[in-house]
Amino acid sequence: MMMVMLLGAGCGTRKHSPVPTEADMGAYLFCFFKDNTHSIYFATSRDGYSFTAVNGGRPVILGEEVAEQKGVRDPHITRGPDGAFYLSMTDLHLSAQRAGFRTTRWQREESEYGWGNNRCLVLMKSFDLINWTCTDYRIDLAFPEHFGNLGCAWAPQTIYDPVEGKMMVYFTIRLGNGLTKLYYAYTDDDYTRFVTEPKILFEYPDPTVQILDADITLMPDGRYCMMYVAQTDKSGVKKAVSQYINRDYVYEPDFVDKEPRACEAPNVWKRIGEDKWVLMYDSFSLRPSNFGFAETTDFVTFTDLGHFNEEGSPMKAVNFTVPKHGTVIQITEAEATRLENYWKEKQ
Repeated sequence: MMMVMLLGAGCGTRKHSPVPTEADMGAYLFCFFKDNTHSIYFATSRDGYSFTAVNGGRPVILGEEVAEQKGVRDPHITRGPDGAFYLSMTDLHLSAQRAGFRTTRWQREESEYGWGNNRCLVLMKSFDLINWTCTDYRIDLAFPEHFGNLGCAWAPQTIYDPVEGKMMVYFTIRLGNGLTKLYYAYTDDDYTRFVTEPKILFEYPDPTVQILDADITLMPDGRYCMMYVAQTDKSGVKKAVSQYINRDYVYEPDFVDKEPRACEAPNVWKRIGEDKWVLMYDSFSLRPSNFGFAETTDFVTFTDLGHFNEEGSPMKAVNFTVPKHGTVIQITEAEATRLENYWKEKQ
C-alpha cells in the first residue's frame, strides 16, 4: 500500500468539515478521465446543463503521479458525512507499454488474469478538492486467502452506509480470468484501507453474464436504486432496487439507458432544488465516444436528453471532448469558485 500527499499537506489529518445541505448548493462538479492521458479532469457547471473544464481543459490529477500502473480510469467522487470528498479510481493504464511505463502489454499474463488486469484501487480524500491524500490499495495483498488470484478490480464507487456508520466502496472484481461480479467492502475513516473483506453485492440471475460498473442512489422513498452494466447481447444499463444498501437488490430485466448500441459507467445525480435525477452513462460505442443522459422523477420512466453537444440536446461540454466514465455531484458556489480560481492561477 502506497500513500502520498498531493498538492498540499494537512488535509488528511482534518477530521470534520461543515456538511452543506442541498439548500447550500449552487453548482455541479463533473469528474472524468480521458483515454489519451489516463488522468483526472474536473469541470464545473452552475445550471447542470453546460459544463466547463477547469485548468483550461487539462488534467487536475495525473495518473502517473498517483497510480501503481501510472494511469487511472473510472473516477467516482462523493461527499461523506464528515464533509470530505472521497475520490476512487481504477489503477489501470491501457497503453502503459507504449508509454514506456512497462515492457509488457499488461502487468500479468492475459491468459491467466484476463484483459486489462490490475490489483489496485486508488483511494483519495480531500476537504477542499485541491489538497488530497492518496492510497494505492492492493486488494490481493490485503486479502490473499480469497483474493490472491485477483484478475481485476475496476470502477470503485463510494457511498456512506448510515447503518454501519462507514463509507462503503463497491466495485467490480474478476477472479483469475473468470467473469466480473459486483462486490463491496467498508473503509477506515481516513479512506486508506478496507476494514472488511469484500463480499458479493448482487448476483445476476444468469451466471454466464458479466456485470460491472454499479452506481447506488438513495431514492426519495428511502430505498436504494443500483444502476449497473449487464454485458448481454446489448451491453447496457439495468437497475435493481433494495431497501438495503448492500444486499437484496431485486433484478429488473429492462435496460434503462437510451442507447441503441453499447454503453457503460452509469451515474445518477440530482438536479439542485428539483425532484429530478439525471442518469448519465458513457456511450463508448459512439465515434467519437460521448456521454448520454436521461432524466427521471420516479426512477421508473426515463426521458432521453441526448448527448453532449448533440443537436437538440440541452447538455453541453464547453471546452472538452471525449470524456470517459465520470461522476457529477452537487457542490456549493464557494467550492466551485475556489476550485476554478485555484486552477486559473496555475495556468
